[in-house]
Amino acid sequence: MQRLLEAIYSSKKYREIISKIDIERESNVIYPEKDKVLYSLESMDSDVKVVIIGQDPYHNPGQANGLSFSVSKDCVKLPPSLKNIFKELKSDIENVEISGHGDLSCWSKQGVLLLNSFLTVEKNKPSSHSKLGWDLITDDIVSYLNNNYSNLVFILWGNYAQNKGKNIDRCKHFVIETPHPSPFSARKGFFGSKPFSKTNEYLYENNKSIINWDVV
Repeated sequence: MQRLLEAIYSSKKYREIISKIDIERESNVIYPEKDKVLYSLESMDSDVKVVIIGQDPYHNPGQANGLSFSVSKDCVKLPPSLKNIFKELKSDIENVEISGHGDLSCWSKQGVLLLNSFLTVEKNKPSSHSKLGWDLITDDIVSYLNNNYSNLVFILWGNYAQNKGKNIDRCKHFVIETPHPSPFSARKGFFGSKPFSKTNEYLYENNKSIINWDVV
């Protein structure tokens, strides 16, 4: 993972994007904070085993923390998609512990890469940074993982994530594709899909440590 981070830091495209965002931060509120832009990669204490792909960071105050679908621990109101993720998690994993907050860094520290396709967003303007070039950076991340790892689990919720992962080698990796956990689509196949137990079954079968999905 360190090699991947070094390649991103040194890339011309990354430096160009960050320069544009630094200028924008002078007059607009941008999420997440500057030191959390690559937190999804920087926060991992163990090597990647699972990749969950989101679209862009939450755009409301006090939410985005650099991890897809995750919010800051002190966020009082959980986003609807995250609530549905927790609902499916409780249905899928017996006796799972969810303490009430929505900070998923406890997953990332076990090797779950919570990667957004666009790594920044302007306050109250969803997808506002979708044209900055972040998709090129995150495409490279997915490609790197696909080519340099084996037996990863890619969890692709919704059409956007599924398109993002269309070039993943299904012979090398396990891909879980369902509708998005948004309230608009969760009942069309997300609920009941059991992504968490399926992930652990695959990891176990491939001699990898399973994920403790507790959120504590």
